[in-house]
This record gives sequence, C-alpha cells and structure tokens, in this order.
Amino acid sequence: MTQDIEIPKISQKHLLGIKYLSIDDINKILELAIFFKLKNKEKNKNYPILTGRTIINLFFEPSTRTLISFEIAAKRLGADVINMNIEGSSLRKGETLSDTAHTIGAMSPDLVVIRHSEDNSAEEISKLLECPVVNAGEGINEHPTQALLDAFTILDHKKTLKDLIVSICGDLEHSRVARSNYYLLTKMGSKVRFVYPKYFEPKDLQKYKVETFNNLIEGIMGSDIVMMLRIQNERIMDTELPSANDYFLEYGLTAEKLENAKSNALVMHPGPINRDVEIESSLADDVNKSVINEQVENGVAVRMACLAILMK
Repeated sequence: MTQDIEIPKISQKHLLGIKYLSIDDINKILELAIFFKLKNKEKNKNYPILTGRTIINLFFEPSTRTLISFEIAAKRLGADVINMNIEGSSLRKGETLSDTAHTIGAMSPDLVVIRHSEDNSAEEISKLLECPVVNAGEGINEHPTQALLDAFTILDHKKTLKDLIVSICGDLEHSRVARSNYYLLTKMGSKVRFVYPKYFEPKDLQKYKVETFNNLIEGIMGSDIVMMLRIQNERIMDTELPSANDYFLEYGLTAEKLENAKSNALVMHPGPINRDVEIESSLADDVNKSVINEQVENGVAVRMACLAILMK
C-alpha cells in the first residue's frame, strides 16, 4: 500500500501551457505522477484528497481519451465531476465564451478543465474565473497534459530526457501536441526534430529551434523516440492531401522504416490512431516497440498529479 505523500506547490495557478512552466514545476508534476501511478495499481485506487471539491470538464470539442482520463483522475481524487455537454448548452444558442465563463463561475467550481478549438481560449476563460483552469487542448496552440504524460512515459523507459533525440512526425502544422512536446522536451534537454511533408509545414516554424526534415527515414535516423501525429482533418481547410495509401507509403511509420532509428527506439502516438495511415497497425500493437497504451495509462496518473497540485 502506498504511503501518503505531501502535495507540492508549483509557480502557476493555472495549467495553460508548458511554456509557462519552469523545469522545477515539470519535475514536481512528474514526480507526483509516479506516486499516483503506483496508487492506480492497487485494488483501492482512490486517494480522496479532493472530497467536497467540484471540477467542471468544459469540452467544446469531441474527446475520448482526454475527457475520460480527466474524469477518472478527478473521481479517484474524490472530487465531484460535471461533464458539460456543449451540444446541449447555451453556446449552441449563441452565448459567448465569456458569458459561459461567468455562468460557470457563479456556480463556484473549484477547477475548470477546458478543451476548445480556438487558440488562447483557456487563458481567456482563466481571466474570468476565480478557480484554477486546465488547458485540455486548444486550437493548434498547446495540449500541456499530453506533453506531460508523454514525458512521463519516456522517463519510465529512458530514465532521462536529457540528450534524447525525439522525432515528431506528421501533421506539424495543426498539432498542439507537437508544440507542447517541443516546449517540454527542449526545456528538459532533449533534441527535437520536426519531420513533415511540405504541405504540413508549420506557419510558425520560425518560433522553434529544431532540425527539420521532409523525409521520414532521414528524420528518424538515430532517434531515441519516434512520435507520430494524427492527421487533423477537422482543422485542414486549404490543403489538398494525398490519398491515405499514398500518405502511408511516404510518411507512415512501418517496422522496416523504424530500423533507421536506434534499436531501442520507442514509438509514440497521442491518439486516436489512423491505422495504416500514420502508423502500421502491427507496429502500433507491438509492445516491444510501441508505448501507445502506456501513454493512455500514464495520462490518468499525470492528470491526477496536475489536479492535486492545482487544487492544493
């Protein structure tokens, strides 16, 4: 049975983005997540330090992994959880985000988790609420808890993030996961590569100090981590894409292509996976190479750590 642990403090009231966190903040979150991962393996997974507190999951975009992960995390900590159904909310009747924030604020939540299609929506709502706000993915800006769980997963295998070569591959233009991982991994000493077809080149590429590649095999050569990204069809407005088969032939990761990375390279994907488009189905399921399911498992522990710290 795990012993009780002291919940640390971090420098931020909200979790809006990795770019706002210090290295010390990141380490505190990841260290606390180790405790919660062990707790989650026990028969009694509950650690009810948030009993009597209320968390609202305010999701303006569809989500499976992130929403369920936050809900499980909150409930294992003893909090009451409200999942706000945007499809049936007043926002569908023309209500603004700020009006929604004021309405939610009047109900005195203790923390709000928000997922939204617009950049900076989490910061906007954080200015209107008294309680902490967690960014669960916004626009193409950031998805901080995904980067934290990715780092946690890497550390579980590699024991360090320093000097690792991490190739982030695919739809870089539309990926908030890539941006949050860039901020975290570079802060922690990893060497990040962006690998993408030219039609997915980020418009803000000049912001990032990375090696860039337009060839997948060259981009993963000698890498410790190969992180594949989902093609975000819902965000693609003016780009003509190749067929799924043509994309897979050029940019899909296969076991054969992975041989160009280090022999002990880890394969990652934030999900959901488009099998045999971004990654070969058999490789995604290869537990000797792929840590995709571990990412999902670790997401609960990491989000428990984030909620516990912010609501301390």
